This record gives sequence, C-alpha cells and structure tokens, in this order.
Amino acid sequence: MSISIVILSAGRGSRMKSATPKVLHTISGKPMLFHAIDASQKISDDITVVLYHQASRVQEAIESEYNNINFHIQDVEQFPGTGGAMRGVNPKYKKTLILNGDMPLITQNSLQLLTTGDADINMSVIKLSNPNGYGRVLIENNKVKEIIEQKDCNLSQLNINSVNAGIYCVDTELLNRYIPKLSNDNAQAEYYLTDIIKMAVDEEKTVTPIYVKEEEFKGVNSKFDLANAEVIMQNRIKKELMEEGTIMRFPETIYIDCRATFEGENILENGVTILGESKLINAHIKTNSVIEDSIIEDSDVGPMGRIRPLSYLKGTHVGNFVEVKKSTLNGVKAGHLSYIGDASIDEGSNIGAGVITCNYDGKKKYKTTIGKNVFVGSDSQLVAPVNIEDDVMIGAGTTVTKDVKQGSLALTRTPLKLIPNFFYRFFGR
Repeated sequence: MSISIVILSAGRGSRMKSATPKVLHTISGKPMLFHAIDASQKISDDITVVLYHQASRVQEAIESEYNNINFHIQDVEQFPGTGGAMRGVNPKYKKTLILNGDMPLITQNSLQLLTTGDADINMSVIKLSNPNGYGRVLIENNKVKEIIEQKDCNLSQLNINSVNAGIYCVDTELLNRYIPKLSNDNAQAEYYLTDIIKMAVDEEKTVTPIYVKEEEFKGVNSKFDLANAEVIMQNRIKKELMEEGTIMRFPETIYIDCRATFEGENILENGVTILGESKLINAHIKTNSVIEDSIIEDSDVGPMGRIRPLSYLKGTHVGNFVEVKKSTLNGVKAGHLSYIGDASIDEGSNIGAGVITCNYDGKKKYKTTIGKNVFVGSDSQLVAPVNIEDDVMIGAGTTVTKDVKQGSLALTRTPLKLIPNFFYRFFGR
C-alpha cells in the first residue's frame, strides 16, 4: 500500500438543494462518500478526507464507521477551489491519488489502474460521444498536452471527445512543489487543481491519460444524479448476487442494501426490499416483503411480510401481513395478520391470525416468551411480560395477562348467548 489517497469533500453541493451535506446522501444504504472510502481502503492505508462545509458533521459520520482516516479542513476563505483544497495536505507516500467524495461508483480496479506506470502524473480521461460542456483533453502520442475549457476551444478542438474525469495520480514531490505555485488569477478567483497539468507539461514532465469508464466516474451533483447512481449501484449488487446463486424475479423491482449478505440459494420475488445489515441463508422472500437488519435462515416471509430490526427467523414460515420486530422465531408458523414484537417463540408453535404481543405499556417494552408446540388461537392478545410454557393451547379471542404452565389451556372467552327470532323482531317482520 505505497500510495496516499486524498478525497476532496469540502464543497457545499448547492445543487442538491438539501440541508444534508452532499457527500452524506446515501446510495444503497451508505453515504456516497463511504463508497469512495471503501474503494480507497482496498489499496491504501493513508487516506485523507478534505472537509469544509458542515465539516464536523461529516467527520463525525466518518469516525462512526472508520478508523485511521486523516482529516484536513480547507481554508476556503483564503484558498477556494480544488487546488486550494490540497494546501496543507501531507501525503505519506511517493504517489498521491486525488479523487472526489461525490464519486460513489468508483471501484478498486479503476483506482489501481490510475496508480500504474511511472508517469509523473496519471490523469483520468473519458471518451464521450457528446463532450459538450466538458473541458477537452488534448493528447498527442499518448501524452496529455493541455486541458482546454470548452469556451476556449476553437472549431477543431470542439471535436475532441476526450474529457477530464477529474481524478489524478501525482508524484507527491511534484505535487508538493506545484500546489503552492497555483494562482487564482481567473474569472472565479479560485485555485484549480487542473493547473498542475499545465505546470507539468511546461516542465516537460510526463502526463499520461488513463482511459476510464464513464459510469464509474460520474459525479453526483443533484437529486437526479443521486437517483441514477442508485440504479447503477443496485444493478451491480444484484448482478453479483445472481451470479453467486440468488434467484430474483423481476430484479428491477427489488432493492438490496449494499451491507446485506447472502449465503446458499435464496429466492427474492418482485418488490422485495432488503435493508441494513440483513443476512439471508437459504431464504425465500415473497412479493413486496421488507427485511431490515435481520437474519432469515431456512425460512420464508410474505407475501407482504415485514421483518423489522434485530429479528432472527430460523426454519420459520411468516405469511402475509405479519410484522416481526426484535424477536427470535425458531421453527414457527405465523400465517397471516399478526404482530410479534420483543418475543421468543420456539419450534412447533403456531400463531393464529390477528394475534398480537402487547409489548409496550406506554413507558417500557416487555418480552413475551413462548415455548414449544404452543397453539395460539386467532385474535388473541399476549400482554407482556408473559411466559407461555411448552404444549399450551390458547383459545381464540383470549387475552393472556399471566404466565401459562405447560400442558394448559388458556381461555377468556365469554359464553355465546343466542336469542331466537331476534332478527324478525328487530326489523319488524
């Protein structure tokens, strides 16, 4: 890991039109900046993130997930611009890779490609069929000669389809010499990192174009860009999972968090959402079900089931309109229309339709424990804290307010009352 990486994340991101810093907007479950950090950590142990706008908020978010990240606060008042962002940064290694925090689609392979060879500067370049709006990169004999802004291009130069992708790998000694020499003598009165290319060319240093994929180097500058990046990231995630054996029905309708993990052969039907650090092991998740930060093993959920955080289902069937929260179900059947929260239910037990665990008294949450081979009749309420032992039957419509011993029947049903001919008297017939 003999490369230093600097991630520029100081900008306001005004086009996002959001109080959230641009680089903290999420893509597939992670802030976009975290995707750039993840790719960087695969090739470097010297990573510096340059901050300014809402710096403390961004730094706090990074430190909650990562260790050993260096931080540098840009002096925007004195040195605005991408070149100003590099002032005061002290890379550790002989080469420094500079990238942007709003490029969440960058991959390890592309970063490594930019670090290859012995050029003084490797510069990322994209070939576009329509380069309108981009600065053109003039290349001769596979060497970069100049970056020309579109407004400065002549008719011939407007036909150049090579454009600057905005990532550079620079000899650190050269970088340290060039950054203090940057000038803000331009229309925006900013210090531009791109000016180091002209400095290097003027000194006859080697500037090599590295051709990269447009998809990976897309910057996210608006909510529209964010949505497009999400689609690309989701397609990557689902392609990899399907290649590893997961079955997906209409994958374009499925959402999978990048933090989720899959083992064995899983089936995801259309409309499924997998959130957080969920883990699926030989699971079948049916249409329009949601799994969030839970483990589903040898079980099926749905259609239209919801498994909320900190749940663990093993060998269990959870049917339509069943909600499970912070519960462990081992070998359980809950066919439909039930709420199971803060509960532990053991194998062989059946939860009828309309059953709820009443786990909250307005102040605290309490636990419901259900043993093996328990039959809970429809429309029953289990008022926690309560312990139902093995081999128990609970009659339909029962409200359980105290522990039930093994082998018992619990029943709070009011006797049925029948009044003959009431219908005819009521309607006067």
